[in-house]
Amino acid sequence: MTETRRSLPALGVVLLAAPAIAQNLPAARQGSWTARDFRFASGQSMAELRFGYTTLGDAANPAVLVLHGTAGNGAGMLNPAFGGQLFGPGQVLDATRHFIILPDAIGTGRSSKPSDRMGPDFPRYTYADMVAAQHALVTQGLGVRRLRLVIGNSMGGMHAWMWGVAHPEMMELLVPMASQPTEMSSRNWMLRRLMVESIRQDPAYANGRYTTQPASLRMAALFYATATNGGTLRWQAVAGTRDAADREVAQRMAAPAPADANDWIWQWDSSRDYNPGPYLERIRARVLAINAADDERNPPETGLMEAALRRIAHARLHLIPASAETLGHGTTGNARFWAEELRRFMA
Repeated sequence: MTETRRSLPALGVVLLAAPAIAQNLPAARQGSWTARDFRFASGQSMAELRFGYTTLGDAANPAVLVLHGTAGNGAGMLNPAFGGQLFGPGQVLDATRHFIILPDAIGTGRSSKPSDRMGPDFPRYTYADMVAAQHALVTQGLGVRRLRLVIGNSMGGMHAWMWGVAHPEMMELLVPMASQPTEMSSRNWMLRRLMVESIRQDPAYANGRYTTQPASLRMAALFYATATNGGTLRWQAVAGTRDAADREVAQRMAAPAPADANDWIWQWDSSRDYNPGPYLERIRARVLAINAADDERNPPETGLMEAALRRIAHARLHLIPASAETLGHGTTGNARFWAEELRRFMA
């Protein structure tokens, strides 16, 4: 039985009407909650740590926690390709029948971040801190004691795995996507390190005390995104000539750069402690892992996922075949590839 409190009682919660991004969704509400004396895994603490979040639906309904990717935010999950395929009338996570919770992780969105005022003195948070903060928001800020489902994509998928091992009593169903429940390592971590170090070692970064954003921020972000996202078959289909590839590069170069170098570094570096592998037997929820066969960051040919799932009592993998339509690591950001699989799983 899914249990929630019938209201949002926590002090410091401010709810604001906010239009949903996808047109078929009910109106979203944006809120803010502040944790007092939050202690990080490093031993550092903050007297006040602010969390932004977005919700859809009635808090009396079964609660669904939706976790976003690195540098994203909760409201961004309401885009037509993701929330527009899930939360509308008759869809698998219909917001008239579920209470949808979309938090902004530490360091992103409207939650506390280095660029607010602390710059490089902001605590060097980790994924463990981010999940602890999400748990505090859900239980203390929103008064939710049990979740029908925890679902997350990319970083959110890794956070979902961590929810499963850290709070196994909290959820019935667990759907981690674009992720593996294994230590951050190999090409994924190597490229993250190279991206971060290319900014840190730029003299313009000035040890995080810059007055203008270092130019390396844009290039580092573009290199990482191009190397680890998009899908081999799709890139060949859309950029199969030099001219077409040059047009893609020009479009990427014209897009806005990340807003702040410290925020960016803290976000990507936070994955350094990720490793739920030793604790997988703690998971009690039924698990549907969803990955793409062309995921550059989580290549299925390593066999790591299959080995991990054998250690979980009720778990299976849905692997989306590669095609010219899939987007590599970005595939699972398009719910049309897996929404019906999720419906069958929840039934």
